[in-house]
Amino acid sequence: MSADPLERCIQQLARFPGIGQRTATRLAYWLVRQEPHVAAEIASAIEALPQEIRRCSICCTLTPTDPCARCSDPRRDAALICVVEQPQDIASIEATGEYRGRYHVLMGSISPLDGVGPDELRIKELLARVDGGAVREVLVATDPDVEGDTTALYLASLLKPLRVRVTRLAHGIAVGTELEYADKGSVARAIENRREL
Repeated sequence: MSADPLERCIQQLARFPGIGQRTATRLAYWLVRQEPHVAAEIASAIEALPQEIRRCSICCTLTPTDPCARCSDPRRDAALICVVEQPQDIASIEATGEYRGRYHVLMGSISPLDGVGPDELRIKELLARVDGGAVREVLVATDPDVEGDTTALYLASLLKPLRVRVTRLAHGIAVGTELEYADKGSVARAIENRREL
């Protein structure tokens, strides 16, 4: 590792997904130009993540409190569960204002090529939630790609015998688009037009 603090900063910033050497360099030089407290506040926020963020024991999202705010909210419909791949996908659904149920985060999707099978996902926790009989519908909101479709079909095969309605986001989100990058109008249409699996 380089002894030069600027070079070390660039190397660490380049570890972020989607941040290449050029962007990491720009960010490092931007940090140097700021007041010293700016870099300290950013470093403090990053450093606090492992200590302050945990997994919700109900929906498996990342949260500072357990259970998370959505699982604790009595105004949300506990009989409706929206299944997403990653915690950041929840923000896309919430931005539409169309959904008032609860969530379940799988922490990925089935992808044999990447070595991710059903056992690596939070599927057992979902089945335990549904098996109690209080859930009437599971809305599968996995990404509209091969892995997302595979995961959705697999979940439907496990959930249907539990006598729960299983729906999938309708088209409205372009195939191949990751949910977190979809615009809220497309996500809203997809929720309104969801269909049975």
